[in-house]
Parts: sequence; structure tokens; C-alpha cells
Amino acid sequence: MSASAPPAAMLLRRLRRLSWGSTAVQLLILTVVTFGLLAPLACHRLLHSYFYLRQWHLNQMSQEFLQQSLKEGEAALHYFEELPSANGSVPIVWQATPRPWLVITIITVDRQPGFHYVLQVVSQFHRLLQQCGPQCEGHQLFLCNVERSVSHFDAKLLSKYVPVANRYEGTEDDYGDDPSTNSFEKEKQDYVYCLESSLQTYNPDYVLMVEDDAVPEEQIFPVLEHLLRARFSEPHLQDALYLKLYHPERLQHYVNPEPMRILEWVGVGMLLGPLLTWIYMRFASRPGFSWPVMLFFSLYSMGLVELVGRHYFLELRRLSPSLYSVVPASQCCTPAMLFPAPAARRTLTYLSQVYCHKGFGKDMALYSLLRAKGERAYVVEPNLVKHIGLFSSLRYNFHPSLL
Repeated sequence: MSASAPPAAMLLRRLRRLSWGSTAVQLLILTVVTFGLLAPLACHRLLHSYFYLRQWHLNQMSQEFLQQSLKEGEAALHYFEELPSANGSVPIVWQATPRPWLVITIITVDRQPGFHYVLQVVSQFHRLLQQCGPQCEGHQLFLCNVERSVSHFDAKLLSKYVPVANRYEGTEDDYGDDPSTNSFEKEKQDYVYCLESSLQTYNPDYVLMVEDDAVPEEQIFPVLEHLLRARFSEPHLQDALYLKLYHPERLQHYVNPEPMRILEWVGVGMLLGPLLTWIYMRFASRPGFSWPVMLFFSLYSMGLVELVGRHYFLELRRLSPSLYSVVPASQCCTPAMLFPAPAARRTLTYLSQVYCHKGFGKDMALYSLLRAKGERAYVVEPNLVKHIGLFSSLRYNFHPSLL
């Protein structure tokens, strides 16, 4: 007992020396208050935060989202009912040049008609193109209807205003007679048809393939203009197979198997760590500079950004098109994909060589081709479209949810 007494006494004396004014105690209190009180209170309703209280809010927020989507669908329907018809001969904005710079192809099927998803998408593109003005004169809207039945009311309505390609119009649909063709393979074949139709009809420089539940963000055209005319002239971005304009927010955290995000995460700590250290030293009246304190604030800021949600901090990049980042793409998902024309033709060849099935959809097929064919692809952050569809065209969803 006598041998252990001196170390215990020394530890007791050290603990007594810790006071409310000591750096260690202050930083401990800051950590407990931030992560145990303030952040949970501020973020418990943030859908993509680790502090989100799913059992409290998810059902209510999902229902509110569905109700809002219904209202926006009705508003989009009234928008087109009141819009002068162009009789399908010209786009609803203007007739593009014989060879457009960018064709915006919206792929649509008939699903959940009350929500009018495709009307929401096209009406938003129409409004943004009008705002864009002469800068977007080389942009062409194009609707690709891959619904097998003739009951797609929204596609019929849009045919008065937008050029439409109907895959199954006037053709024999043997889809139901071929047991080897599943819904995932059909979706891929529909995608190939729409991409090929866009190239054959307009021969553009770029094709933007948009699914009918991906509403464009306000900044989409200025950002695309900047990316394609400035950023994609850089050698490492040239000849990319595609550029994704959307990645699910739930997969945008730093703790993901994507090395580029780890580098970004460390960079956040290196940026905010010294800044928070300077603020702390100034307000705590501490002399000089402390490396341990800077290390603490670096880890503190990294943990806070991750737990609050990287998605919300990415929104700061919307301040300017030049702040958007372009990073290597991952496999999920395909609501909005931009293809340079040469790459689109390569993509058609590649997709004709693969067969899709459950667990291997067209998004995984496209991603698998990158390594197999030695191609590169990228994703822009933050997203340039919002995914509004809670009802999948591939599988039944009786209980739609935001997560």
C-alpha cells in the first residue's frame, strides 16, 4: 500500500490543480455542451444529420413532403394548361439552332399521376431557361416517353410544347413475352433508346439525361456553363465518360469509402483548427499559440462538420459557380447525367454489352464500365438537381419515406 500511495497522491494533487479556468476543463466543457446539448437541439430535424431523430420526425416529414409535392404537381399542371401551345413543333422557349449545344432529355414513365413529376421537372426547366435568356439559346428540351401503355397523360400534355420521342408508339411491345427481360434491363434499354434518340435527332455537343423526378436547381445553367466551358478544358477532366449532377445526400458524409472526401475532411480541420484556436486564445486571454489546442479544435471542427452533416456545409458552395467541386464519381445514382457527344456514343456501345438485373441496375453498369474500359467519370458537388420522387418506377413502394 505504501508503494502505491505516492502516485495516487500526485494524481490527486494534479486533479486539484485543475480549475474552471484551466484550458483542459474549458475545452472539455465546450465539447460536452456542443455535442451533448447545442448540436442535438439545433440539428434534430435535419434529415441528413447524425443528430436527426428519425423516430420522432421521419413519418411526419415524409407526409409533409408528399403533400407539398402534390401541391407542386397541381401547380405544374396549371402552369402548362395556361401556357400557349407550340403545337409540338418548337420547344416551349424557342427553336434552338439546327445543332444545339446542349440537349436536355427528360426520360419519363407514367407513375403516381397525382404528383405530375414530369410536369414539375419540365416546368422548372422552362422557367430557368426563360430566366437564362440568350445565353441558353443553344439549349434544347426533349422529352423521351418510355411508357409502354398509352395512358401517360402528362406526356401527351407536354407533346403540345416539347418535342417528344415515344419509344413504344406504333411498335409491337414484346416485353411481356420475353421472360429474360426484367424491369432493370428494360430501364437500361429505355435509357439507351433516349440517349441514342437525342444524338440522332439533334447531334448536340452535350446531352443531359434527366429522369422525370429530378427537378433542376436554380443555379444549374450558370454552373454548367462554367464547368463545361472552363473547368472541363483541364486535361484531367477531358474525355470524361459522364458527369453526374446528383449524388444522394445520405451518402455524402465524410465517413464513406471515398478517399477524396477524407482529404477534404482533413482540410476542413486544417482550415478551421487554427481559426478556432486564434479565437479561443483571444477570448480566453491565453498568451502565445498552443499546438495541442489547435489539434483539439481541428478534431473538434472535423467531428462537428461530420455529425451535423457534410451535405449542409456543401450548400455554401452555391454562392458562386466557381465554388462547385468536381470529384471522381461513385456508382449511385442516375437522376441527372451529362454526356459529351463522343462519350455518349461510347456509352451506347458499352451498355449494349451488359445485361442489367436486380442488384445490377444501369447506375452500377455505368460505374462498372469505368474500370473495365479505362474510362473516367465525375460528380459535381453540391447537387444540381433535387430528387423528388418517393415512388420508384422499378419496385412498388407502399410506404414512401424520405429515408
